[in-house]
Amino acid sequence: MTESEFLALAEAALARIETILEAASDNGELDVECSRSGNVLEIEFIDNGSKIIVNSQTPMQELWIAARSGGFHYRHENGRWLNTRDRSELFASLATMVNEQGNANIVMGERA
Repeated sequence: MTESEFLALAEAALARIETILEAASDNGELDVECSRSGNVLEIEFIDNGSKIIVNSQTPMQELWIAARSGGFHYRHENGRWLNTRDRSELFASLATMVNEQGNANIVMGERA
């Protein structure tokens, strides 16, 4: 994959995460604030002050997540962002992390 292809996929994933979480916040499902600075998306849970950070690592061609439950790396393969260790899917895994930290029931589903 070229760097420009990776950057487009990473941007689409970060934008999708931000859109889903902002919609959940607007609907009252989740008390969260998202802030974006370049390739870094910071998700702050207002109720408890915890954060999840999602960022793209261009040299590695990965998306990285830092959450209470740990640090995770995802690589785009066959149309999906997969964890480099356990092969779990990014959006499903992130939904679990968000639900645990935000005491919510958000569904993100799989998608490139």
